[in-house]
Amino acid sequence: MMLFLMALGMLFTTLILLGVAGFLVFAERRVLGFLQNRLGPNRLGPLGVGQALADALKLMSKENFVPDFADPVLYRAAPVLVAFSALASFAVVPLDHHFSWAGNWNIGLLFILAMSSLNAYGVFLGGWASGNKFSLLGAVRAVAQLVSYELPMGLALLGVVLLSGSLSLNGIVAAQNLPYIVLQPLGFVIFLIAGVAETHRLPFDLPEAESELVAGFNTEYGGMRFGYFFLGEYLGLTLIAVLTALLYLGGWHGPWLPGWIWLLIKTAAVIFVFFWLRATLPRPRYDQLMALGWKVLLPLALFNVLATALAAALWRLA
Repeated sequence: MMLFLMALGMLFTTLILLGVAGFLVFAERRVLGFLQNRLGPNRLGPLGVGQALADALKLMSKENFVPDFADPVLYRAAPVLVAFSALASFAVVPLDHHFSWAGNWNIGLLFILAMSSLNAYGVFLGGWASGNKFSLLGAVRAVAQLVSYELPMGLALLGVVLLSGSLSLNGIVAAQNLPYIVLQPLGFVIFLIAGVAETHRLPFDLPEAESELVAGFNTEYGGMRFGYFFLGEYLGLTLIAVLTALLYLGGWHGPWLPGWIWLLIKTAAVIFVFFWLRATLPRPRYDQLMALGWKVLLPLALFNVLATALAAALWRLA
C-alpha cells in the first residue's frame, strides 16, 4: 500500500511539474515582453495564456520521425534521459520540514547532483546519435560546459555543507537561523552563475547558439522528442531556483505564511532573475565562457571553501 501511494504521489508530482514547465514558457514570454518594452503573447486566451497550450498541442501532434542517418535507439533514448534526469531530481526536494515524496534523505544533495549530471549523457547522446555535424558540435559544447561549471558549483555547495554539517536538504534549511546568502555571498553568486550555465540558459546557451549551430544538439529533433529537451531545460531551471531558495535563502522559513508558500515565493523570485538575465545580457564567445568557468569561478570557489573551513574551525575553537 505504501509503495502504491508513493507511486501515485510521484505521478501527481510529475503532472504538476509538466504543468509548471508549460506555465514557465508562458511566463517567460510575458516577462521578456515587459522587460524589452514589446508585446508578449496576448491574443490567444486571457492574457495570451492559450498560446502555451497551443504550443503544447502542436508538439504532441507533430510526427515523431527518425532521420535515416541517425542511430535509432540512442536517438530515441536521449530526450527521455534528459527529461528523466530533471524529473527524478525533484523526488528528494522538500516543500517544508516534513514533506518530500522520497522522504528526508541524508544524502539528498548528492542525489540531486548525481541525477542532474545525467543530463550531460542525454545531451551528448542526442547530438551524437543525430548524425548531424551541427548537432555533434552542440553536444561537445554542452558536455564541456557542464563539466566546466559543475566543478565550481560543487565547490560552492561545499561551503553550505561545512556550515550546516549536513547533506540533507531538510538539515541545511533547519541550520539556517540566518540565511546562508548572508554568510556565503560569494558561494551564492558562484552557484547562481553555474546554475545558468548548467541549464544552458541565456547568456550561456552556447550549445544551442542559433547563429552558429542552427539549434545545437537538438537540431534533428521534432515533435515531443524536442519537447522532452525543452521540458528538461525548464525543469532544470526550476530545480536550480528551488535549490537556491533552499540552500541560500532560508527555504520555507518566513513569518505569517505557511512554509511551502514562502518556498514558492523565493523560488519564483530566483526564476524571475533568470528571465531578467535572458532579457538583458548578450551571449559571450565560447572561449570567454570557458575562461569564466576555469579562470574565475573555479579559483573563487576554492577560495570560498578554504575561507569557510577556516572560519568554521575558528568558530568551533572559540
